Amino acid sequence: MQPVPNRLGLGLRPPLPSYGQGPSISALAAQQHMAHNQFVPPQPKTVTLFIGSISGGITDSFLNDILSACGPIASFKRLITPANKPQGFGFAEFQDPDGALRAMQLLNGVELPALEDGCVNKKLLVKADEKTKMFLDAYAAQKMKTDADEEILKRAKERVDAMLQDINKKSQEAADSGLIDKEKYVIPPHLHDLQEADLPETQRGLVMTEIAQFRERAAKREREKMRDVQAALPTVLGAPSGPKQREWGKPQLSQGPSGKGFGKGAQGYSKPVGFVKEGGASPSVDDRASKTKTDEELEAERKEARRRDEENSFRDRERRYEPRERARIQALERALARERAMKEAEERDRVEMRARLDVWDDDESDELFYTDRARWRSLRARRLQAEEAADAESRAYEEREAENLRRESEAFLARQMDEMQQLQEEQRKAGMLLDDGAPVKLNVSLAHAAPKQDSHGKEGGKAAVVFGQEDEEEEGLRKRKVPLPTLDLAEGGEKAKEKLEKIKASVPKEKDALFKSKVRWDGLTDTMIDRKLEPLVKREMVKYLGELEDDDLVMFVLEHLKDHKGPQKLVEGLEPVLEEEAVEFTVSIWRQIIFESMAYAEGLHTERMMVDS
Repeated sequence: MQPVPNRLGLGLRPPLPSYGQGPSISALAAQQHMAHNQFVPPQPKTVTLFIGSISGGITDSFLNDILSACGPIASFKRLITPANKPQGFGFAEFQDPDGALRAMQLLNGVELPALEDGCVNKKLLVKADEKTKMFLDAYAAQKMKTDADEEILKRAKERVDAMLQDINKKSQEAADSGLIDKEKYVIPPHLHDLQEADLPETQRGLVMTEIAQFRERAAKREREKMRDVQAALPTVLGAPSGPKQREWGKPQLSQGPSGKGFGKGAQGYSKPVGFVKEGGASPSVDDRASKTKTDEELEAERKEARRRDEENSFRDRERRYEPRERARIQALERALARERAMKEAEERDRVEMRARLDVWDDDESDELFYTDRARWRSLRARRLQAEEAADAESRAYEEREAENLRRESEAFLARQMDEMQQLQEEQRKAGMLLDDGAPVKLNVSLAHAAPKQDSHGKEGGKAAVVFGQEDEEEEGLRKRKVPLPTLDLAEGGEKAKEKLEKIKASVPKEKDALFKSKVRWDGLTDTMIDRKLEPLVKREMVKYLGELEDDDLVMFVLEHLKDHKGPQKLVEGLEPVLEEEAVEFTVSIWRQIIFESMAYAEGLHTERMMVDS
C-alpha cells in the first residue's frame, strides 16, 4: 500500500494548478513596475501674454532678457510699422504657466525709460486675454506654493530689478551726455488724429518719416530758442545800474592807493561811495555791456535764423519733389522713345516695301498667286468657306442671344402683370378698389353743416345746396358706399425681414465655400465699414486678445476691407498676432461681409442685423 499524504491543516488549501490561461502574479507585478518606471509626465502648456505700452527705444533683446528673467519663453513677437520702427506692443509665449504668472506679478506696471527723443516714460502692461486668465487663475488655485517657488520668485525679482537699474542708468547717462533730450515736445492738436492707416499705402513710409523729421527739427528749434532766451535773460537783468554792491561776509577789494576807508575793521561801514569818472569805466562793466545785444542785432539774428529755416525747408521740398519730377521726366522720355522707335520702324518698312516694289517682276515672283494659280484659288475658296461658316455661327449666336433676351423680357413682364393683378386683388379685398376696378371716391358732404351756416348768411346756404347736388350725382354713379379702409404698411417690412432671414441662413459657414463667395464691394461703402463693421471687429479682437490699448490691429483690418482685398491676405496679415485663431476671426468677419453683399444684390437694407446674432 502507498503511504497516505499528510492532511492539510485548518484553513490551508493546496495551490491551484496553472493551465496557461494568463500571466502569473509575479509577471503582472513586474509589468506594473516597469510601466511605473516608464511614466512620462505631461508637457506643460504654453501661455501667451500681451505686452503693451512699451517705451520708445526699448529693443527686443532687452524685452527678451527681462521676460526670460521671469521664466523660459518660447517666442516674443513684435509688429513693425511701415516706417520700419517697432510697434509699442507685442506678444510673449511662455513655456509654462509659472513663468507667465511671475511676469504678470513682477513686470505689470513697471516704468521703463524712453531711449528716444520726444518720447516719454511708460508703464509696461502685461496681461492675458479672458480664456488665458481663467486658465491661469485655475492653475494658481490648484497649485501648492513651496519654498522652492518662493526662492525662484525672489531670484527673478532680483534679476528684474538689476536690469531695470541698468537701463535707467543707461538712460540717465545718455540724457546727461546730450544723446537724449527728455524735454517734452507738445504735438499740435490738429495732428493728433493723423493715423498711419489714413495715408496711402505706397506713400505711408515716406510721409511718416517726413513728419517725424519735421517734428524733430521743430522741437530742436524750440529748444534752441528757449536756451537763447534763458541765456539773454540774466544779462539783461544784470545790467550795471550803479556802483557794485558789496557781498555780505566778504571783504571789499581796494581800488587803488587812495582807496582807504574811514571806517575800522574789515567791514568798513564808513567808506565813501566810489564814483566812476567819465570814460573810465571798469573792464567788467564794459564786458557785460558789450554782451548785451541791441534790438537791431536781435532782429537781425531772428531774420538770419528765419532765412536759414526757409533755406532748409526749400532744400527739404527740393529733396522730396526732385525724385518725383525725375521719374516723370524719365516716363516722358520713354514715351517719346517709343514713338520715335515706332516711326523709325514704319519708315524702315516703307523703305523696304518701296525697294521691293521697284524691283518687282511678276514673271520672276515666287508667290503662289503667280506660280500655282489653281492651288491659290483652292486655298482662297477654303478660307472664304471658313469665314462664311464663322459668320453664320456668329449670326446664329446673336439670334440665340436675342431670343433669350426676348424670353427673359416676356417672363419679366408676365411676373410684373401677375404682381399687379395680385396687388389689385389685395386692394379690392381691403376695400380700396371697386369691382369694376375704379378707385374709391371719398364722400364730401356739407349737408349737416347747412343749419349752422344759415345764421351767418345766405352764401353758406348756397354752398350747401351746391355740394348736395354734387353728392346726388355721385351717388347715382356709385354702386355702393364703401367705408374708409385701414392701410397695413407693415406687410412690406415683414416680407423684407423674411428674405433677410433666408439670406442669413444661406451664408456659408465653411472656410473654403465662404472664401470663394463673390463680394459686392460696391455695396460695402467706407461709411458702412466704419459704422457697422468696426464695432464687430473690435468685439472679435477683445474676444481673442482681451482689452486693447491701441487700435492698430482694428485699423489694419478696416484698411484691408476698404482696399477690397481678399480673405486669405487678411489671414496672412493676422497670423503673426492671432496665430491659429486668425482663420476663425477672418471667417466671422467674412460671413458678415458676404451677408451684406447678398442683401445688397437683392436690393435689401440690413439695418443693424448681424449674421451671427
